Amino acid sequence: MRVYDKFYINGEWVDPVTPKSLDVINPATEDVCATISIGSAADVDKAAKAARAAFASYGRSSREERIAILAAIVEAYQNRFNDMADAISEEMGAPTKLAVEAQAASGLGHLATALEILQSYEFEEMAGNSRIIKEPIGVCGLITPWNWPVNQISCKVAPALAVGCTVVLKPSEVAPLSGYLFTEIIDQAGVPAGVFNMVNGDGPGVGTAISSHPDIDMVSFTGSTRAGSLVAQNAAPSIKRVTQELGGKSPNIILEDVDLEAAVTRGVMHMYNNTGQSCNAPSRMLVPRAMLEQAEAIAAAVTESVVVGDPKAEGTTMGPVVSEVQFNKIQGLIQAGIDEGAKLVCGGVGRPEGIEKGYFVKPTVFSEVNNDMAIAREEIFGPVLVMMPYDSIEEAIAIANDTPYGLAGYVQGNNNEEVMAVASQIRAGNININGASGDLHTPFGGYKQSGNGREWGAHGFTDYLEVKALSGAA
Repeated sequence: MRVYDKFYINGEWVDPVTPKSLDVINPATEDVCATISIGSAADVDKAAKAARAAFASYGRSSREERIAILAAIVEAYQNRFNDMADAISEEMGAPTKLAVEAQAASGLGHLATALEILQSYEFEEMAGNSRIIKEPIGVCGLITPWNWPVNQISCKVAPALAVGCTVVLKPSEVAPLSGYLFTEIIDQAGVPAGVFNMVNGDGPGVGTAISSHPDIDMVSFTGSTRAGSLVAQNAAPSIKRVTQELGGKSPNIILEDVDLEAAVTRGVMHMYNNTGQSCNAPSRMLVPRAMLEQAEAIAAAVTESVVVGDPKAEGTTMGPVVSEVQFNKIQGLIQAGIDEGAKLVCGGVGRPEGIEKGYFVKPTVFSEVNNDMAIAREEIFGPVLVMMPYDSIEEAIAIANDTPYGLAGYVQGNNNEEVMAVASQIRAGNININGASGDLHTPFGGYKQSGNGREWGAHGFTDYLEVKALSGAA
């Protein structure tokens, strides 16, 4: 069993100010797989002061110095790549293939992309008679989730360090193993003391302290919309910048001229990826009413092919959800869908047949769903797809936008002009067309209650920079 009882502050592994521990549960077995220390405001204060002191020099470091640091982190990550994949599979139940090819790979990818961008990023430009300089904002508090743990750590830490900021990181206490391993990578890479600091803990104890600390200049938060609102409220008195990547209830509009089997298959499999625990999952499939019955049959057949089980077993395509809390929430929402009269196409409450232990959920499809139902309104964050009929393109777009969220949208059809017309009317930050997804240079973020700001690629640098105008400068 792993024991991670120290924090990383000012380049050293240190004990918490007030000892307090938490068990980490392997969701596939329900067994304790690690213990971590839980921090407090006092630990955050130490980390923030270390980051503030380090910023005095790191904030004025050269591009070449930061390139060398990022290159060293990339190399250290590559050396621990398999360890990272193992940690993610253990802490949040990702099947080995997903942990290796998507979860761990995305963490390395964001670091490598930031290194590439830094080589030629323009920190200065002329506008009229003024020289515009982009400078690091300062000390950044980074609060990350459990569903794509190292992806979200890396896509925040990489641009922050690239532009010259120092950071205080709080990984999720639900899935903290990858965050601890990432911190070991930072240490092994020789990042200067105080530039990167990590304090484990929960939202009330550590997240609140980060978002309200006067020495922290900005907060980047990924998590639920409810928690994001609290972060913004805590940050308001100090007028710090807050960027947020929050929830989603993304529509997947299937047009009449599409290859229905291919489109439904893509949508269903994408929904089940990461056990449905992705904020941009295509959880609402909008289907022409005349095609709904055929689409249901396809969705049921695809769901039947999903192999749910031990994340370490060969052939497993879907693991457990992350925790008992999530399992119970999802079971409650599946039951709510049944009670509200939605048509249960496949799946339902309880564990899959033959599985007696672990937080495994039946992959579930509802149909004949309307936007007044809880399963259409709430972010379930599990392998539950709702299918919704529509009678016109205008109605489909209205249903798609009838949500407080706006993170992602999906459109599938053969007529490119019609596809683009529909995509342009979806109020969301990322639109995926005919199964295509963005790459690590694509800005990622949402409209409305899905957050603000953008991560990934060159756009991900922006939130970590201040803009200074030198008027009359040569």
